[in-house]
Amino acid sequence: MSAADPLSLSPIVAGCWRMAEWNLDAAQRLRWIGQALDLGIDSFDHADIYGDYSVEGLFGEALALQPALRSRIRLIGKCGIRLTSAQRPAHTIKSYDSSRAHVLASVENSLRALRTDYLDLLLIHRPDLLMDADELAATFAELKAAGKVLHVGVSNHTPAQLALLHARHPLATHQVELSPLHLPPLDDGTLEQCQALRLRPMLWSPLAGGRLFGGGDERAERVRAVLADLGRRHGGASVATMAYAWLLRHPTRPWPITGSGREQGLRDAVDALAIRLSAQEWYEVWQASAGREVA
Repeated sequence: MSAADPLSLSPIVAGCWRMAEWNLDAAQRLRWIGQALDLGIDSFDHADIYGDYSVEGLFGEALALQPALRSRIRLIGKCGIRLTSAQRPAHTIKSYDSSRAHVLASVENSLRALRTDYLDLLLIHRPDLLMDADELAATFAELKAAGKVLHVGVSNHTPAQLALLHARHPLATHQVELSPLHLPPLDDGTLEQCQALRLRPMLWSPLAGGRLFGGGDERAERVRAVLADLGRRHGGASVATMAYAWLLRHPTRPWPITGSGREQGLRDAVDALAIRLSAQEWYEVWQASAGREVA
């Protein structure tokens, strides 16, 4: 893939957010990368802040054990959040920063940590209320011209914020939170905008951060029961697989991000690719989550 090609990711993206919590050594992390590749997952989602600015380095350390793998994978990076951290002593307050200086420095840090010379995709992680769209667009163009970033996009932006930046520099995707327990992007203009601009969205927290499987949440239990019933109708598929199938049914053709460090968790996501829910089945899940029928 080059900057001239349209953005292409694997149908399921492997999320690395919690990698620091998996307590895997470098060889085990490399094995996880290999398991993902064996399942057809070649795209890995990162952000500079993950694991208190540690996850990119953990991934890069594993990749250094088998550098040839870089040609087989696609690396997604995010920047723009300034966390207070011992790793970033200059950050005195949590804030957002889409300035040229911060974005360029963040990309250099990410490239160094990931032990690569380019990112396949760079996203601005959260909206910066002080964003200068012209400056950020010029920064994107500078990074792409240098070959350090192939594609750019945003994450967690409003439709208006995305439209402002997209008018200055073409964006490749919008990463948003969507799950059977988090429905706002379905009708707040986010996914309508993706269809209008022909952007395939990336979906984070597709299993609602595990809430689909926890007890004591009446709404989650209601949705889980519907997903379990759908799973029985579709050859005994797991609740997780049916949640991914529900997301994949959307006409934007989204890329769900699985955050599992287990091979079975990756398989649950990949298995959903073989399932096509009917519109009626999709609305069964929506109705259980919304707690009401369509108006």
